[in-house]
Amino acid sequence: MNIFVINGSPKGERSNTYQLTKAFLEGIKQEISEKNKEEEIQVEEVCVTRLDIKHCLGCFSCWGKTPGKCCLSDDMGKIIEQLLWADVTIWSFPLYYYTVPGGLKNLIDRQLPMVLPFMVEREDGVGNGSHPSRYDMSEKKTVVISTCGFYTAEGNYDGVRSLFDHMCGKDKYTAIFCGQGELFRVPELRKKTGEYLEHVKQAGREYIKGGIAEATKVELERLLYPREVFESMADASWGIEKESGKARSEAFTFTKQMAALYCKESYNGKDQVLEMYYTDLDECYQVLMGKEGSQVLEKDFQASTTRIETPFSVWKSIAAGEIRGDEALMKQLYKVKGDFNLMLNWDSYFGGGKEAEKKDTQESQQRENSKKTNMSLMLIPWIVFWVAASINPFAGSLISIFTCAVVPLLFFHNKKTIYDILSGTLVTGLSIAVLMGGPVRLLIPLSYLAFGVMWTMTCLVKIPLTANYSMNGYGGEEALKNPLFIKTNRILTFIWGILYLLTPIWTYFIMGTQIGYLTGAVNSVLPAFMGLFTLWFQKWYPAKVARGD
Repeated sequence: MNIFVINGSPKGERSNTYQLTKAFLEGIKQEISEKNKEEEIQVEEVCVTRLDIKHCLGCFSCWGKTPGKCCLSDDMGKIIEQLLWADVTIWSFPLYYYTVPGGLKNLIDRQLPMVLPFMVEREDGVGNGSHPSRYDMSEKKTVVISTCGFYTAEGNYDGVRSLFDHMCGKDKYTAIFCGQGELFRVPELRKKTGEYLEHVKQAGREYIKGGIAEATKVELERLLYPREVFESMADASWGIEKESGKARSEAFTFTKQMAALYCKESYNGKDQVLEMYYTDLDECYQVLMGKEGSQVLEKDFQASTTRIETPFSVWKSIAAGEIRGDEALMKQLYKVKGDFNLMLNWDSYFGGGKEAEKKDTQESQQRENSKKTNMSLMLIPWIVFWVAASINPFAGSLISIFTCAVVPLLFFHNKKTIYDILSGTLVTGLSIAVLMGGPVRLLIPLSYLAFGVMWTMTCLVKIPLTANYSMNGYGGEEALKNPLFIKTNRILTFIWGILYLLTPIWTYFIMGTQIGYLTGAVNSVLPAFMGLFTLWFQKWYPAKVARGD
C-alpha cells in the first residue's frame, strides 16, 4: 500500500494537525502489521512550505499546447507523480480563514493538468458541470485531516467541504475535522489531547479495515473541553489583558489558564481559595473557586483555603506531565499548606468542565463495575477462627474450614490478592491442626503470630499489604504509582504488623484464664482503636509531608 501525505501547514512538522495525521498513520500501520504482515506500506510525505510551487498562470497550456504537462517547471510535476502513485492520499492542514492555507491552495490549483478540458455533468449533484479526470482515479482513496482554532469544527468547514466535494466527489473522501486545535501544542494539556489522539489512531485502524466506526466518529466529534472553558483558556493564552492589551507575566497567564479548567460542577457548597505562590519568581496569585466558576486575584487577597508554595518551573513540569506531582511532593520540590483535600481531589476541581466530568463519571462507573479488592474477605477466615475456635475448638475449627471454603466463591465479584489466598490456606491448616488434637492454647496465639508476620513482611516488598486494599478509595491501581500513598501504607502496614506480633503474648496468658473463651472478643478491642487511628493517619501523614514538616 502506498500512502502520500501532503502537509499543508506553514508550521511543517510542528503543526498541530500533523499530530493527528501521525496518529492516524500509526493506526494504519499497526492494523496492517498485525493483520497482514506480508503487506508492505510505503509512506511518502511532503511539506508544502518546503516546495517550489508557483501559482497557476491560468494559461491552459496543460490542456492545449502540452496536454497533461504544466508550462511551469517546479516541484508540482513530482507532486502529480506522487498523487498518481498513491493508493491513499492524506491532506493534512489547519483551517486558515475558513479554507486551506495559501500555499496548499496553490498546490490544489496546479492539479489542473490531471483533468481534461471537456465539459461533463457530475453524477453526485455537486455544482454544475465539471471536467473528467485524465487518469483512472476510481480506486484511489482520500483522507482530509484538519484542526481549527474555534471551540468546534461544526459550521466552520463549509468552504473546505465544498472544495473537497468538488475535487473528490461528495462522500468520496474521509474527513476528520477537529476544533480546539491549538490545545495540541500545550504540554500541560497532553493528557486530554493524548486521549483524542488515541481515538484518531483507532480511526486509522478502522479506516484501513473498511471504514471508521460510528462510535469512533462520535469520539472524534466530541469537544475536548466545553466552549466556555476552551475560550477562557484561549483568551488567557495570549498573555495580554483583554481590555488594555497590556502584556502579563507567564506565571499569571499560566494561572489564568489553570483557573479556566475549574469544574464548577465539583462545587461542594463551600467557596475555596487556592493560593499559588511561585517561589522562584516571587509572584503570588489566588484562584477563587465558587458555585458560578473561578476568578484569579492578584491583589486584595482573601484568606486562603489551600496554599501551594512552588517554583514556577516545577509546577509547569508537573502540569506538562514531565514529573508526577506526588513524586515532586515526596522530593519536597513544593509544599502544600492548609486543606490537603484539594490536592486529593485535584482532577475533580480542575477536570475541565462538564464533558470532562462526564468522562470521569464514565470511567468511575467502569471502575465500579470492575472487580475490586476487599480486605474483609481476607480478614473473615481469621476472625471466624479466633472467635469460634476460642469458644469451642472442635466446632469452631469446622466452622473456620467451612468459611475458608465459602469465601473464594465471593471472589466472583471481587479481585483476589495473594493475601486472600494465603489467609485461607493458613486458617485451614490451623483449623485442621486443632481437629487433630493440637493444643488450642498454642495454636490460637500461633495464628496471631502468623497473621502478624504476614503483615510485617510485606513492608519489605514493593506494594505493602494495606495498599492492595486501600487503593480502591484513591483511584484504584493508579494509586500504586503514588510514592506518598505507598509510604503512608507502608507505615500503617508496619504498625498493624507489630500489633499482631505482640498479640500472641497476652493471648497465651488470657487463654489460660477462666475467660479464655472470650479471647477473640478481647482481641477485637485494640484493632478497633487501630482502625480509627488508620483513618486519621491516612489524612494526617500526607498533609504533614505536603507541608514540608
